[in-house]
Amino acid sequence: MRFVKVIGILTLVSLMSACSFWGGEKTEEPDVPEQQLYSEALEALEAQNYSLAVEKLQRLEARYPFGRFSEQAQLELIYAYFKNFEPEAARAAADRFVRLHPNHENIDYAYYLKGLTSFEEDRSLVSRYLPIDETQRDPGAALESFESFSTLTTRYPNSQYAPDSLKRMQYLKNRLAQYEVHVAQYYMKRGAWVAAANRGRYVVENLQETPAVPEALGIMAEAYEELGLNDQAAKAAEVLHSNFPDFRYESGKERDKSLLETATFGLLGSPDEAAIQRPTSIIVPSQPAEPAPETERSWFSILTFGAFDDSEEEAEAKAQP
Repeated sequence: MRFVKVIGILTLVSLMSACSFWGGEKTEEPDVPEQQLYSEALEALEAQNYSLAVEKLQRLEARYPFGRFSEQAQLELIYAYFKNFEPEAARAAADRFVRLHPNHENIDYAYYLKGLTSFEEDRSLVSRYLPIDETQRDPGAALESFESFSTLTTRYPNSQYAPDSLKRMQYLKNRLAQYEVHVAQYYMKRGAWVAAANRGRYVVENLQETPAVPEALGIMAEAYEELGLNDQAAKAAEVLHSNFPDFRYESGKERDKSLLETATFGLLGSPDEAAIQRPTSIIVPSQPAEPAPETERSWFSILTFGAFDDSEEEAEAKAQP
């Protein structure tokens, strides 16, 4: 029994020695001074090596959480995350800075970077170079960006970042209003008049001074009319014509399509096509023309759907004396 224990101990020791031999000893990284680590992070930012800058700033924050450059390093880390295309990390770092330093002199910069991160995230690489309508996409990032810029301009109106934030807010406001109009038009095509009217009213009441307001008023007028609310429809139409006299509203209600138009995906059978092909005038003869005598069709003509009728007539004419 004692021999078995000795063998077990020797085996365990040999296994531990083998692990240390193959794995090697972990070498601890040298303790870099705070000033040097911060300087290296700034050099990485200037060289646009944002991944290295993130690594240096994270190490600085972990080793010197209460150091001389800790607060500034947290701000630089937000910027490094933003430039390194890490929007979630950038927003989390901005929220953390605001929570830890609510009275910091550069807190407006944190709000600005947070709003800018969501703003640029929404304008992806694909939408910049392809004709994609951003107003029809999910406005989640646009709403977050608008809220951050709104907080900045409300709390710190004299900030150096306030003018640019106001311009971006106007762009986001126009986009959000147009998105609401797209949703209202979707409801109109499906006959959801209450939902369409509510979307239009939201634009008129909350997103004023945007290009989508006249379209929203037209949607309200049509939706209220379909619901039988003639007074509300008349008021919406009156506001539309009074404030936007040159605007021409096109109905968003989906018309009934013919079977041919549905089968050909709108290529054939549409009313517009019929209107184009319809003659502008009809010449009426002075005397009614006598109907041509009906000739008996042969079996060959019926089977070929009349494709060779002319050739048969020519052959008959030649055969007659």
